[in-house]
This record gives sequence, C-alpha cells and structure tokens, in this order.
Amino acid sequence: MGRPAVQVTVIGAGIAGLTTAWALAEAGAEVRVMERSAALGALACSRYAGGMLAPWCEAESADALVVALGQEALRYWPKVHAATVQRGSLVLAPGRDAPDLARFARRTERFQTLDADGIAALEPDLAGRFRSGLFFPDEAHLDPRAVLPALADALTARGVYFDFGRETDADDPSLGIVADCRGLAAQDRLADLRGVKGEMLILRCPALTLSRPIRLLHPRFPLYIVPRGDGVFMLGATMLESGERNRVTARSVVELLNAAYALHPAFAEAEILEMGADARPAFPDNLPRLRPFGKQSLRVNGLYRHGFLLSPALARRAADYLLHGTRSREVMDENPGQ
Repeated sequence: MGRPAVQVTVIGAGIAGLTTAWALAEAGAEVRVMERSAALGALACSRYAGGMLAPWCEAESADALVVALGQEALRYWPKVHAATVQRGSLVLAPGRDAPDLARFARRTERFQTLDADGIAALEPDLAGRFRSGLFFPDEAHLDPRAVLPALADALTARGVYFDFGRETDADDPSLGIVADCRGLAAQDRLADLRGVKGEMLILRCPALTLSRPIRLLHPRFPLYIVPRGDGVFMLGATMLESGERNRVTARSVVELLNAAYALHPAFAEAEILEMGADARPAFPDNLPRLRPFGKQSLRVNGLYRHGFLLSPALARRAADYLLHGTRSREVMDENPGQ
C-alpha cells in the first residue's frame, strides 16, 4: 500500500487560496478549503480584478520578480481555464503624450511598435485615433468572475472539500498543515501587510468592439480597459493607500470615465452596470511572500494588484514547501514571530 496522502487545510477561497488548493491537489494532497464568507467570491478582492496576464506591461512599474513569476501564468491559465483569451495587450497614448509611450517602451520588452495602420489592423474601432502604440502579443487576459467558480468546480471534482461560512483561526494546531491565504484578513498575523484600494467600473457599450486589454497612458489618469464580451468592458487603474473595501469615490468615477472618453467617444453613451472597490493585500515592497509559521504551515500573501498574474507561481512554490519542505529563495520570507 502507498503512503497516505498529506492533509492540508487552505484558509481563504480567493484566487490565492484556490490556486494553492489546485497545486496541492495536483501533487496528491488531501485538501479542504475553509472560507469565512457564505459563498464563493463574496469577500474576495478578485471580484474587482482586471484579470490581465501582462507580465511585460507590468515591467513598466513593477519589480523584475513580478515579470519573472508572472510569465508562469501565461502557461498555467490556458491549461486550467479554457476561456483564457490570448490576444495580447495594446498600450496607447494621445499624440501629445508620445514621450510617455517612449518611456513605457524603454522600461518594457517583448513588444511590437505600431503605427496608426497597425493599430487599426488590431482594433478597427480605434482607427484614426492614435498615431503609435505598443503591442505585447504574448500577453493574455481572463474574466476573474468566471475563473473562481470554474476553478472551485474543478477542485470539487478532484475531491477537494469546501467549508463555507466558517471563521477559522489559522494558527489552530488542530488544523494540522495550513496554507493561510486570507489576503488582507491576515493582518491579524502579518503586521506589515497593508491594503491598497482599487476602484473599477463595468460599462456596457455595444457601439464599440475591442478584442484585447487596452492601456491608455492618459496624462492625468492612466487607464486600462478589459473587454468582457457582448459589449461589456471593465475599467480600472485606481491605486489608493487605503484598506477601505467598499466606497467608490465620485472623483475616481469621473476620472475613469474621462480617460475612457479619451480612448473613444462612444464611452460617453455607455451604460454603467456596476461600480466597485476593494483593497488588495500588499507588503511594503509590493512583492508577494511565503511566510512559514508553526511546524510546517505557510502564509501565502501579498499578491497586491497581481493576483491572477502571480498566484500560479506562488501556489506552486507553496505546495512544494508544504509537501516537501522546499524553500523558494525568491519569495520565502523567514520572519520570526509572524
């Protein structure tokens, strides 16, 4: 007879928890997921994520580690979630802001420089609106609200047990081996974890068709727009140093809409379907952490605004530690007392 499967409790059913559970189950562990909310995604900041798998675009402002780890997502998500869309990312700027586009190009790689005709060939509805752009053909995107239930269903099919509506003490020794994936709720154990608020809009604009995420280097308010299909678009880009999780400010709404109008005037007639806000968990350097605690447990946290981009790499390394004791020097944080 073979050795009995290692039992691991994953606390938190956001994207960090679900990808960690997937990595553990794939490696043969017996996994249960405990979630304090009554339903999947009810408290997860993933609900308000853009779902862009854009490691090279992120290089413009993120650490090199984000770019390196994020490339794993481009191999991971098409295998795990068949609805992942691989059509690249397009970065644009108004003509007067050409220096901003040039600076973006200097800080990034793996792109093609496009003229007006090249932009029109990729996105016909943007024909004549921009003189130059950067196309990152290897990048992708997905719909976070479709991913969470699909991943949970796949985990259930693999025998992973979900326990909803349960407030759990991650340090309870009776749980055995634990992956604490509670996001911002883990501030009760991670004193250096902070919230970074993001606000978003979901619009319906049937007059406009876009095939891929667009990043507009607007002079006052950088914008990203992610198509969700059927004329629906997700708009985002706000980053506020705040742990506030619900309130959307009028200023942010106005700025998002102004930037969207600068991309295409059709957005002036768009229907606002939803406004939302949440706080993403971040450490002081905005990089993710695997932080051991107890005998063989681990806190998986600090995905910041890169949840879907970084969770596959972080989950794989978490499973390697929890099941085999393998320590990833890139993200392992030996911090006594945390």
